[in-house]
Amino acid sequence: MSFLDEIDDEIRNAGLDRAVALADTPPIFDWLVTTFSFQGISDRVARDYINKHGAASWSAIEASERNAPSCPKLRSYWHFEGCRYDKTSFTCAEPDHIDACPLPKPPLRNGRLNQTAHSLYMFVRDLADGNLVGWIDHQLESARGATTAELEAARQEALIGPLRNVYGVSDKILMMTLSTLLIGAREHRPLWFESGKTMIAVDTLVHNHLHRTGILQESGRPHTHGAGCYGPGGCAEIIRTVARRIDARSLNPVFPKSFARFVQNAIWRFCAGDGLNTCNGNKIDDRLACKIGYCHLYQRCDRIPLKQQKYTQKQ
Repeated sequence: MSFLDEIDDEIRNAGLDRAVALADTPPIFDWLVTTFSFQGISDRVARDYINKHGAASWSAIEASERNAPSCPKLRSYWHFEGCRYDKTSFTCAEPDHIDACPLPKPPLRNGRLNQTAHSLYMFVRDLADGNLVGWIDHQLESARGATTAELEAARQEALIGPLRNVYGVSDKILMMTLSTLLIGAREHRPLWFESGKTMIAVDTLVHNHLHRTGILQESGRPHTHGAGCYGPGGCAEIIRTVARRIDARSLNPVFPKSFARFVQNAIWRFCAGDGLNTCNGNKIDDRLACKIGYCHLYQRCDRIPLKQQKYTQKQ
């Protein structure tokens, strides 16, 4: 029931409510690149590293770009493809320019994150004309669909599609970060909320829950975790279908009637160690059927062992 409150706290703490209202790109960029750095590692480890070493920022990258870097990869967003900077070996695709290159300067956890920060910066500069709020407004307003479901899908793809080409970001991290931003900006941008409430981030906990319970096998298209989660009959489609059958207002009157992002988050909380810590690999031997008899879902769950899944990845 505190789902929106938690999002609102994060938005306020990062200054994003004011940034959206004023169409101020730098604070939004700084929050995005920091959030992207939480990929592939525990939140605690990522947070500790950032607290110790700092993060990339719009102001620092913008200042470095004023010096006209010599590297041809930094000429534009389109030139940046194939940078291949590696922090450990201090190598890249243009070794003659690396000593003077500004890209390695932020002391990020690995070289991929440095590439992500610069790739996103150039995306906003070159494709969004430096105005990320205006770009999001335009993308959402220009999306079209004959039905509500088609319109929701079109709006989502209008944002995720172009950003998918930013180096080092996955659909999952884009869904997670953008949904938080869009939902948190609902006071100033009601259309953002309409789009953010349907964005679903399917991580391994959510996918594995749908497998163990038998929901994925009976209601969707069985697949391994990955791109198939967002395809036809995948995890995201199942969750949206379920969300349309739940009146979220019965849980919190300020919620919209259909709230797919909340339903996905509720599944994640049920599984996560930081949540109810029930349906996960720490509690269940993945080779065997679940034996947690006190679980509220036990009598209705198919309890399919996770290690027995032999699905072919659906692209």
